Amino acid sequence: MQLRHYLSFILFLILLSKTHSQNIEITDIEKYSFKNLSIRAIEVVNDSTLWFAGSNGRYGKIINDKVQMDSVVKINDKNLNFRSIAFNGKSIFFLSIENPAILYKLDPFKKDIGNPEIVYREEHDKVFYDSMKFFDELNGIAMGDPTDNCLSVILTSDGGNSWEKISCKNLPKIEEGEAAFAASNTNIAIHGDNVWLVTGGKKSRIFYSRDKGKSWNVYLTPIVQGKNMTGIFTVDFYDEQNGIIMGGNWEEKSNFNATKAITQDGGKTWELVSNDKEPGYISCVQYIPQTNGKEIMAVSTEGIYYSKDKGISWKRVSSKKFYTLKFINKNTAWLAGNNIEKINLRKESNLN
Repeated sequence: MQLRHYLSFILFLILLSKTHSQNIEITDIEKYSFKNLSIRAIEVVNDSTLWFAGSNGRYGKIINDKVQMDSVVKINDKNLNFRSIAFNGKSIFFLSIENPAILYKLDPFKKDIGNPEIVYREEHDKVFYDSMKFFDELNGIAMGDPTDNCLSVILTSDGGNSWEKISCKNLPKIEEGEAAFAASNTNIAIHGDNVWLVTGGKKSRIFYSRDKGKSWNVYLTPIVQGKNMTGIFTVDFYDEQNGIIMGGNWEEKSNFNATKAITQDGGKTWELVSNDKEPGYISCVQYIPQTNGKEIMAVSTEGIYYSKDKGISWKRVSSKKFYTLKFINKNTAWLAGNNIEKINLRKESNLN
């Protein structure tokens, strides 16, 4: 073989051995600013419509890139605070956090929606609801901090018209100092009939049901725990086996130790990933759609983070502060905090 042919062949092998990596760039599509509003609960209804619920009793929607409604609800002249919102395909629901906990239902497709309907009310000194989600059009679940010796879990099987709280005799007992964080409406993950609830505080565990909340198991996690503001803040599952939990210590947000873990057996066991590396505190994590569970995005007040390898490694792609996010598709997402932004994800493949 002539020398130049040999060198060309070696160069070809070197190029062939290189793998493609994805760089991601975030560009703003639209930004929506609000005064005196904190938004931790958003829900994508369709490609053109986002609903939100936040502080000071305010809720509303953005449709075709315009804020069409920003309303306020009060109970006894008191503004409610919302951290949970859910859509079942027909109705939108939003749930207040503190005593009294009020769950509202309304038709998201009407032009003039009128006053929302109260479908559940709970009064208790310890009541505090964190998250809500639907399995399908009929079945939904919401979770909150314990008022007794178990998590507060309410279920509906009639499309959200009525809700019933599960008795503590049908739920695993809570540990001392164990509760949940109403950080982003992502304490609940659902896939099929499977549902996972995550807790934090002095104990941080996974509560799992394979039958839409009828029976429960509880699993340990390696996420940092032991203090009031430590533990899991968010969970997402790509399928019935593969999931991710993230959180950390809200009082030490730059502490990277034991803040993220993945499972490959449906949540029974968890493995820490990217330990002692960023990100630290995270309030919301979501798999990017149509990426085979490989690409994940996470947000918090520390910035926006991206993983291209199922959560094994992470890169901060923006310093912007948000509480929560929802994807429309693999290229477009909504993010919310003290304002709402619609962003575009542009990915470029480069040779390593």
